[in-house]
Amino acid sequence: MNSQWRGTLLNFGPAVAFYATFKFYGLYPATAAVMVAAVAALVIGLWLERKILPLPLITAVLVVVFGGLTLYLNNDLFIKMRPTMVYALLGATLLGGLIFKQHAIKYVMGIALTLTEDAWRVLSLRFGLFFLGMALLNELIWRNFSLDVWVNYHVFGAMALIFLFSLSQTPFMLKHLVESETPRES
Repeated sequence: MNSQWRGTLLNFGPAVAFYATFKFYGLYPATAAVMVAAVAALVIGLWLERKILPLPLITAVLVVVFGGLTLYLNNDLFIKMRPTMVYALLGATLLGGLIFKQHAIKYVMGIALTLTEDAWRVLSLRFGLFFLGMALLNELIWRNFSLDVWVNYHVFGAMALIFLFSLSQTPFMLKHLVESETPRES
């Protein structure tokens, strides 16, 4: 299995564990399940890739902290706010990096793409604003809709929005690709 598929499974595994457990047992067991799955994904990722990637680490820490508060205080407020914190942190990191001319998105996507510095700046701005919007959307949904609606949005809607937004950036990225300096063999 190539590393892209492993990464996808490790990223979505905790969400699947959360959703399946929620549907059968409710929010509090689902919170415990996602905590275990997030830590397991981090450990498996470390074992397979020989390094800890920042995003899964941040996600696991926030899942354990907010999930732990949810379970300890018996209050679902914390698990509902966790995605808001993750999205806000991502947005702030991407936008804050612009101030220092450091493009965090390049660190994540630069493995697969070589873009101009201006393109990395624009992508940082776009994704930063997008993630701040996702933080606001999570707040609106959990505060105004039922728990079932929020769980469905969190597991399916948010993932779909992230996928569609990322896909919508493909033409821009293709337009600003930098060709490799090494000649291709025929």
